[in-house]
Amino acid sequence: MSDNDGKKTLGVRGGGSRPGNVKQSFSHGRTKNVVVETKRKRVVVPKPGAGKAGGGNPSLGDPSKRPAGITDAEMERRLKAVQAAKAREVDEAAQRERDEREREEERARRREEMELKEREQREAEEKVKAKAAEEERKRSEEEEAAKRAAAQAAAGPAEEAQPARNAGGKTTAARINKPAGGTPERAADRDDRAGRAKARDDGRRSGKLTLNQALTGGEGGRQKSMAAMKRKQERARQKAMGGNVQREKVVRDVQVPDAIMVSELANRMAERVADVVKSLMKMGMMVTQNQTLDQDTAELIVEEFGHRMVRVSDSDVEDVIHQTEDDPKDLKPRPPVITIMGHVDHGKTSLLDAIRKTKVVAGEAGGITQHIGAYQVTTDSGAVLSFLDTPGHAAFTSMRSRGAHVTDIVILVVAADDSVMPQTIEAINHAKAAKVPMIVAINKVDKPAANADKVRAELLQHEIVVEKMSGDVQDVEVSALTGQGLDELLESIAIQAEILELKANPDRAAEGAVIEAQLDVGRGPVATVLIQNGTLKQGDIFVVGEQYGKVRALVNDKGERVAEAGPSVPVEVLGLNGTPEAGDVLNVVATEAQAREIAEYRSNVSREKRAAVGAGTTLEQLMAKAKADESVNELPIIVKADVQGSAEAIVQAMEKIGNDEVRVRVLHSGVGAITESDIGLAEASGAPVFGFNVRANAPARQSANQKGVEIRYYSVIYDLVDDVKAAASGLLSAEIREHFIGYAKIKEVFKVSNIGKVAGCLVTEGVARRSAGVRLLRDNVVVHEGTLKTLKRFKDEVAEVQSGQECGMAFDNYDDIRPNDVIEIFTREEVTRTL
Repeated sequence: MSDNDGKKTLGVRGGGSRPGNVKQSFSHGRTKNVVVETKRKRVVVPKPGAGKAGGGNPSLGDPSKRPAGITDAEMERRLKAVQAAKAREVDEAAQRERDEREREEERARRREEMELKEREQREAEEKVKAKAAEEERKRSEEEEAAKRAAAQAAAGPAEEAQPARNAGGKTTAARINKPAGGTPERAADRDDRAGRAKARDDGRRSGKLTLNQALTGGEGGRQKSMAAMKRKQERARQKAMGGNVQREKVVRDVQVPDAIMVSELANRMAERVADVVKSLMKMGMMVTQNQTLDQDTAELIVEEFGHRMVRVSDSDVEDVIHQTEDDPKDLKPRPPVITIMGHVDHGKTSLLDAIRKTKVVAGEAGGITQHIGAYQVTTDSGAVLSFLDTPGHAAFTSMRSRGAHVTDIVILVVAADDSVMPQTIEAINHAKAAKVPMIVAINKVDKPAANADKVRAELLQHEIVVEKMSGDVQDVEVSALTGQGLDELLESIAIQAEILELKANPDRAAEGAVIEAQLDVGRGPVATVLIQNGTLKQGDIFVVGEQYGKVRALVNDKGERVAEAGPSVPVEVLGLNGTPEAGDVLNVVATEAQAREIAEYRSNVSREKRAAVGAGTTLEQLMAKAKADESVNELPIIVKADVQGSAEAIVQAMEKIGNDEVRVRVLHSGVGAITESDIGLAEASGAPVFGFNVRANAPARQSANQKGVEIRYYSVIYDLVDDVKAAASGLLSAEIREHFIGYAKIKEVFKVSNIGKVAGCLVTEGVARRSAGVRLLRDNVVVHEGTLKTLKRFKDEVAEVQSGQECGMAFDNYDDIRPNDVIEIFTREEVTRTL
């Protein structure tokens, strides 16, 4: 807007205005006068009669002074709201005052309680200090009296009695007349001690955990616990009573395994971890509390801290099954365990069938016993006999060996019409190795071709002298078909058992041997166990080899469930967590945790042994191992054939393979199927197994799969020889031949970033290839041999450069190249040697 003289003015729209001048200031000292208009207030005048509309309440004030548009009802509502707010403020103020008063009373009450506790504590401490001061004073007086008595004794024995009494009187008078402080020196000393005690008390009180500190958390955040404060007060009290008494060192027996952590070692010694770490650092070992120490280092630490070390190892978990010797008073007679051995088809099972009067042979495939059977027989005289029927075939040699080790008496069955055979000799050797008494049963005497004397004569060759030939081995002529001589055989067994005086303690934890084990489809893992000591009961927790379990059921040889099995009783045990191996020992333990721990330890040991031997037993792995290890100069193999003639021919052919550097070694050769024992030997020696017209039985195949042993089958002897010759050739180191393909001469040397020195070369002869080997010749002397890092023609990377062309070359990890050096380029070829 503008006024009449044309000057601009500042103002506000609407309403009346009145003019005025305003002086504006600008930068650099410039000013300007501006005419402004001041806006006047707009006054709203109520219409006549508005007060009557509100009711005309005189308490509501003058209607003319109200804001425009406010009625009497609205004004009344606002007044009530203001009055209610004022009343609420008064109530809240009163409530706050009451709360503050209550809090003040609570604080005062807590203060009084704390003051009372502190007063009681001070009184107790003053009593303790007074008592300590009194004891100190008495001790000082006694020491003075002792000194005076010693001085008088030194003065002369004649005057000893009287001065002693005078000294005693003076002491008593001094005790009565002198103040409690004693001499001035002692008083000063006592005051000094009291001052130090007071300082200690003040320090103790300053660190006291008060209720306020506990509630507020204290200024320093984390505070000491009440238990710590009590321990501190107890130490102070003990010090005031009798000085700083050092606790006696507790010497402990510290069990240390093969490896132990530093923190665990400190815990077992009841020492601070920091002290143990400090001690190790003094020895020059910078370790932390989480590092592991070996047993020898741990022993040094234990001895340094003054404790006794007890060496333990992981194998100590088996200590729970080590039993003490039984008291002879607890031993009771037990039935003998008789094992029937002999050659295949000599009538072992038929003889046992005749004794049991059952038909066991009918259950065997082809009439040949495939596993160890365990049976219990009660004779007419009431004697109980436990029989083990071992297979006679050569494939079951190891099973027969285990049968011999759990038995008390061996019955060697020899057919009168067939005489002594190879498996008969093996049975004799097993019995001798087990140091078991033997009874010879000459079977099939009912046959026309039977010749018992021939059998006795042939047994002489194997140091078996029977009674009829003036020896000490009982022999009985029997016939399983007719029953001839069975009673005499049982009588011989009874006599032998009586001589042995077989006894066992049935009232102890059971111990037994696994005769056989299998995985039954319906019942799970089942083990036939011969109990050797103690009594196995349903519900017992046991460990057997690498397996453990809880006896779920016991089944005897007749298929009946029994509640328990005593010594010399064969039973089938159900409830294992896995299938054990034949020959494993069953032991009953107290808890399932112990059984699991022992089984895991045995499993780990077995796994470590297998890992140490190594699973590289295939021909390919042996060849790779031979190339990696130049010390290998033998190829071990195991040969099994169908007949003895084939086995001998293969062994002779193997001996002809080889030269001065490598040869083939036949670890074992035999006739018959490949068995578990063959697989075990192959695993232990890292050798493959060759089968000629034979196959591995099911347990051997399963064992070979588990242990990683290779089995190869052949029906043509020449194929077998060729494969072995090829494997043995793999043991020969390959011959390396070099072929020179070119020469290059260095013309100039350049430095290239990220590559190093690059030689500018001229290929003078042949060809230069990037993949070839190179030698650097300086004055016809080889200064470097290696490979090319780069080969370039102009700016392009190329695979090869022909003679007469220039190129750039750089060597791997070598930069000492100079002009006029010659580069010799060659290739290597490995020539495989054969036998």
